[in-house]
Amino acid sequence: MNADDLRSLQAPLKSRYKDEPEAALVTLKADGDLSGEDLVCRVETGKALVEAGLHPATGGTGLSACSGDMLLQALVACAGVTVKAVATALGITLRGGRVLAEGDLDFRGTLGVDKAAPVGFRAIRLRFELDADADAEQQASLLKLTERYCVVYQSLRTPPEFEVKLQAG
Repeated sequence: MNADDLRSLQAPLKSRYKDEPEAALVTLKADGDLSGEDLVCRVETGKALVEAGLHPATGGTGLSACSGDMLLQALVACAGVTVKAVATALGITLRGGRVLAEGDLDFRGTLGVDKAAPVGFRAIRLRFELDADADAEQQASLLKLTERYCVVYQSLRTPPEFEVKLQAG
């Protein structure tokens, strides 16, 4: 896909969303099934069923996906698609590369060992290793626009409003 193909693909969507802002509001959903004896949550991805379980640092076997890993994978996936789309829009040839994310956790927090230890990631690092013909200015634009338009990155940087409910039956 080139920049013209991308513009042609997105132009009608942008036009509609400008004229009908409510059409741009989409609710994404995820569903997890808690049935079964194991400490897992079965999540339907639309492509496959993923069993998320405890990380080995919290007593898990390592056979199930860790939700922390899944969060980093979602960040990598979103940032990867976004950097490719931005490169295309800017006319930068991106021959390949990698997107890497790593995050630091202190499991004392999630296990309740130390009330002062945070629950969740302390730090997340996102790195792009790109094979592209881009000068320093283009690289800066590519990174700036990828940060700006990556949904998962922006959701982590500026957390959305949360609502949590419990329905017991």
